[in-house]
Amino acid sequence: MADIVNLRQVRKSKARKEKAKDADASRAAHGREKSEKALTKAQKEKAARDLDARKINQDRNSSDN
Repeated sequence: MADIVNLRQVRKSKARKEKAKDADASRAAHGREKSEKALTKAQKEKAARDLDARKINQDRNSSDN
């Protein structure tokens, strides 16, 4: 025979596990040291500068013709 299960407890247990999983993801995203955050920010800014430096200016190309 199957064990008797309190559905309310099972539902709450499932909700707790899901909330813990979300908390782990949040900790991974926000629980970093200040130096790590600064490094990531600097890398993103450098990538944006490098991309902007390599963009082709459409106005300049059209005036050459």
